[in-house]
Amino acid sequence: MNYDKFPETKIKGYDQEAFDDLSSMKQELLEKIQDVNCLVVDCYPGVDDEVLDFIQDVYEPEIIIRSEDIFYDKDKLYEMMKPHLTEDRVRGVMFYGVLEDFVNQKKLKEMKKVLHEQKRILIYGVGAGLISQGDLYIYCDLARWEIQCRYRQGMPNFKADNDDEDSLKKIKRGFFIEWRVADKHKMKMFEKVDYFIDSNQKGHLKMVTGEALRNGLKQIAKRPFRLVPYFDPGVWGGQWMKEHCGLDPQEKNYAWSFDGVPEENSLYLRFGKTRIEIPAMDLVLYQPIELLGMKNYCRFGAEFPIRFDFLDTIDGQNLSLQVHPLTEYIKSHFGMTYTQDESYYILDAQEHGGVYLGLKENIDSKQMIDDLKIAQTGKQSFDADKYVNFFPAKKHDHFLIPAGTVHCSSSGCMVLEISATPYIFTFKLWDWDRLGLDGLPRPIHIEDGEKNIQWDRTTKWVEDNLVNHVEMMHQDDDYCEEKTGLHELEFIETRRFTSSCLTKHSSENGVHMLNLVEGTSAVVESPTNAFEPFVVHYAETFIIPSAVGEYTIRPFDSDETIKFIKAYIRNE
Repeated sequence: MNYDKFPETKIKGYDQEAFDDLSSMKQELLEKIQDVNCLVVDCYPGVDDEVLDFIQDVYEPEIIIRSEDIFYDKDKLYEMMKPHLTEDRVRGVMFYGVLEDFVNQKKLKEMKKVLHEQKRILIYGVGAGLISQGDLYIYCDLARWEIQCRYRQGMPNFKADNDDEDSLKKIKRGFFIEWRVADKHKMKMFEKVDYFIDSNQKGHLKMVTGEALRNGLKQIAKRPFRLVPYFDPGVWGGQWMKEHCGLDPQEKNYAWSFDGVPEENSLYLRFGKTRIEIPAMDLVLYQPIELLGMKNYCRFGAEFPIRFDFLDTIDGQNLSLQVHPLTEYIKSHFGMTYTQDESYYILDAQEHGGVYLGLKENIDSKQMIDDLKIAQTGKQSFDADKYVNFFPAKKHDHFLIPAGTVHCSSSGCMVLEISATPYIFTFKLWDWDRLGLDGLPRPIHIEDGEKNIQWDRTTKWVEDNLVNHVEMMHQDDDYCEEKTGLHELEFIETRRFTSSCLTKHSSENGVHMLNLVEGTSAVVESPTNAFEPFVVHYAETFIIPSAVGEYTIRPFDSDETIKFIKAYIRNE
C-alpha cells in the first residue's frame, strides 16, 4: 500500500509566493491594491462565490461589475448551444468557437462605460477579462473533476437553472462547450495573470503569484511527474483498488480511477508549506511542445493524446458490452479529430476473469442487432456468449481493442486501460439488465454501435491480432523489452520492460506515459542530473515529458525485478 494518492511536484525558488489561508492572502493583496482603481477577478465556470466574498472584504469596491451580465441570457445561450448538446444524455458535438461567441456585444459596450467612473471598481466572474484586465488581474481556477462533483451536488451550468438536471447532461455541456471556451480564454490571458486563486477546496482558498505558477509549470515540463488520481464508484465496480490504492474500505466499491488523464486530473504543486492544485490541462495548454514534443504537437495540437485509467471488476460485475466509433464517424458526428482506440492490460485477475472481444465466426449480424434491440425493451436478455468471443484473462495479458471492435471486461479483472484520450464516446450495446447508480438505465447506443461494428473481426482474426500480440525486442540476463501493442490500426505504441537493472530510455521524440505493473517501487533518474531522482510505486502512472529526453529506470531495491509498461505515440 505504497500507492501515493496525493502526489506533489516540488517547485523550486518560489516558496514565499504561495499563500495557504485567507489571512496571508489578504495581507499579500492589501500591499498590492493601494493604487488599484480596477481589480479584475476572472473565473473558470463553477467557481463558488466565496471568492467574491473574500475579494470584497479585501478590496472594498465602490462598484461591482458581474461579468456574467455581458453574456446572453440563459434561454438564448441554450438555443446557441443546442446543436452541440443534442438530445443524448452523454454525447454532444464539439464546439470549436470562443467565449466571445456567447457575449452580447451591446451589453459589453455598455458595461465598459462604467470603467470611466473614478471609483474603485471590481470586475468579477467568468470572462471578466473580456471587459478589462484592470490594474491587477487575478484568475480563479478550478479542476474539471471538482466541477463534476459539484454538478452531482446540484451546481448548475454557467448561467443555467438546471440544478436538478441529470449530472451527465451537465458534464456534457461542460465537456463539449463550456470547458473548451474557458480553456481558450484562460490561455489567452495566462501570461497576464498577477495571481492565481486555487478554489478547489470549498472553505479553503489558496493563492500563488502568476510568475510562480508559470515558472512552476515550466519546471514540471522538464521532469517526471504524476497527476492527482481520483476514484469513483460504479454499478460494476470492484474491490481491488481499495486494498492496493489505500481507499476507504467502507465504500461499497470503486469502479474507475483516472490516474493518467490530463483532461480530467489535477496537478499538486508544492511551494514551500503551501500546496496549490491546478487543472493538469494548464500544463498541456501552457507547455505543449515541451510536454508533448514537436511531432505530437503538430499532430494533435495542445491535447494530451494518451490516457491511462483503471477499471476494477474484481468481485464486481461485467462492464457494459460496447464498441467505440471509427475515426470518420467520430469526426463527422461529434467533431472530434481522433477516436478511442484502446487496450486492456490486465494488472490482476481472478480465476473466472476474462475479456469479451470480437465476434464469433459465422454469426448473423442482423439477428445480433435484433436481439440487442429486443433486450433493450426488457422482454429478454441478450445472449452475449452466442455472439461474442470470451477469452480468459491472467495477470499481464494484453488485449488490443482498435475502434470498431466489440468488447468489454468481465467481472474478476483489474484492467489498466491504455487508450487514446476521447473518453465519452462509448457506444453501449448491452448492460446486462441493470440500472446505473442513479437508478436510471445507463445510456445505450445500439444504432450508433451497429454503424461502427467491424463484423469481420471474428475469432481467428482476434486471436491472431488482438490477444497477447507480443514481440520480443530485446532479451538478456538483466532485462527484456517486449512490444505488446497496440494494433497497427492504432497510433499508440506500448512496450513492456521486465528488469532487475537500470534501463535507458529517451522521450526526445515525444511524451511517454508509464505504469509500474509489477514490483514494489522503481526510480527514474537523469543521466545528467537534470532532475532529482523520482520514485514511483506499484500501479502508479507517471509521465515523462518530451523535454526530459534521456532518462533511466531501475528497481528501488536492487534485489527486486520490476515490470513497467511504457506508452507513446508512433511517429515513425
